[in-house]
Amino acid sequence: MPEKTIPILPCRTLQPVLDFYTALGFEVTYRQRSPNPYAVVERGAIELQFFAMKQYEPTVSVSTCYVLTDDVDGLYRSFRAGLKETYGRIPTRGLPRVGPLKDMSYGVRQFLVTDPGGNCVRVGQRTGEERHHGPAPEETFARALHFASLLADSKGDTAGAAKVIDRALRLTDETPTPVQLLQLLVLRADVAGRLGDEEATAAALARAAALDLTEAERHQGRDALMRLSDLRGSPRR
Repeated sequence: MPEKTIPILPCRTLQPVLDFYTALGFEVTYRQRSPNPYAVVERGAIELQFFAMKQYEPTVSVSTCYVLTDDVDGLYRSFRAGLKETYGRIPTRGLPRVGPLKDMSYGVRQFLVTDPGGNCVRVGQRTGEERHHGPAPEETFARALHFASLLADSKGDTAGAAKVIDRALRLTDETPTPVQLLQLLVLRADVAGRLGDEEATAAALARAAALDLTEAERHQGRDALMRLSDLRGSPRR
């Protein structure tokens, strides 16, 4: 039998976590209430296990794991559909939340899901053999997107990401392509929402939604347009 690694992740209470994964299409296959709260959820070959501890604080959690798949786009569509059906929207900030689907510089296409326990599950599909970050792009706006994405999603430095994007958007001697502008504005709205800056969120969303894109540009920027739709549908809190 081949070996299998199963993450065991913490939470404060099990039920909100189990409800969340049920919305994603997982099945609760085991539940223990005593002597210690413990549960298992499964979806196909993905298995996650959870234990509850009352003193745990989800908002400062650094627990994470990586799920490799051969159909990241399909899982993303399925997860979004389940979340929208259960919550009436796609949660994009706070706990729980789901991040955007994007191509990373280290050869994966991925998205991040953070559950009510604060656990970040990275779901990705390899798009190449390279497992290290490639060199940062030389072009100004591609470079800004590269570093802002890393700051926002890999380091959790949303304020730093906002500064990178704002600096790029203030340039007067260079102009981003329409797709680059869309991507910058959507990411700016995303990080502003996580920072609780409602004015900046609304301004970036309005600018992004007002862009007049060709069909080819809409296809190229489809990931950003999907995220734009999710962000516009999320209630302000």
